[in-house]
Amino acid sequence: MVWVVGLMFILTAGVLAAGVMVSRQGDTATQKRLGQFVGNLDDDRGEDQSKNRKKTSSPSALTQSLDQVLEERGIGRGLSTELARADLKITAAEFWAVSLMTMVVVAGLCWLIYGGFIMPLAGFLGGFFLPKIYIKMRQKRRLNAFNDQLGDGITLMANGLRAGYSLLQAMEAVAREMPDPMATEFRRVVQEIGLGVDNERAFNNLLRRVPSNDLDMMITAINVQQEVGGNLSEILEIIGFVIRERVRIKGEIQVLTAQGQLSGYVISALPIILGLLLYAMNQEYIGRMVFSCESRGIDVDNGGLCSQPCGWIMIGIALLGIATGFYAIQKIVDIDV
Repeated sequence: MVWVVGLMFILTAGVLAAGVMVSRQGDTATQKRLGQFVGNLDDDRGEDQSKNRKKTSSPSALTQSLDQVLEERGIGRGLSTELARADLKITAAEFWAVSLMTMVVVAGLCWLIYGGFIMPLAGFLGGFFLPKIYIKMRQKRRLNAFNDQLGDGITLMANGLRAGYSLLQAMEAVAREMPDPMATEFRRVVQEIGLGVDNERAFNNLLRRVPSNDLDMMITAINVQQEVGGNLSEILEIIGFVIRERVRIKGEIQVLTAQGQLSGYVISALPIILGLLLYAMNQEYIGRMVFSCESRGIDVDNGGLCSQPCGWIMIGIALLGIATGFYAIQKIVDIDV
């Protein structure tokens, strides 16, 4: 076990060293790696400062090689989209490095608390999903914030078009007046169009970064208007009113279903957390359900690990019941508007 702990610390030190090498690249290199998802958002600071940063910072060779391998195998492409949706300015190689470090740290903590090899192995496997869960949470939070701002942003665009602005000028006004994340996304669209990208492709890139149904409706209306004509300001005003009403109704539904959502999280997490705490405080007491006496050192004549199949079956059925109940509660309180 000492060799296992030493190997974990060596892996952790290696990942930390690689992270330090990556962190010295600078903001310009990070934005360059993100490609079409991130544009140069610091134009007002001057081009000289950007040139100086490019001269003093360069991407790590390790990061470049790992990104190239992931891109060739098709893993980095989808992961880059997920990172852009979460507004995380890191590459696929950096994400996998963080995932590896998380797996080692969680496994080490489980070994310090519980000992043995089953709980550290479970922690090692669980640490693989923690960064992905964090990304999904950031994506959901950012998408909700964008949807809440979209109605006001579309109304601002309609007012700008009515005042004589072009579509690009109206979007630039939204990028200037609205808060993040809407300002950042619309600024990227304006920059892409200014660099020569056609409107349809720029809007598709926006929809790929922000997979919103309301945004899809706005983009469809703009594309149809550009092909067949019509009063775009009036169309956008109607769409903005519909989106604001939808956001209002969703807010009322969330208030009415908040107790059910919280109950689902508490009821699902409470048995798992309580079982882990009891196992940490008294392993012999909880261990009787999954291990026989020989495995706990009471009778070690045969020196083997003897498990209790009935205990593992009970744990599996309990976890299945918890997952089923949680899924049922979420489906009940998830009301589509």
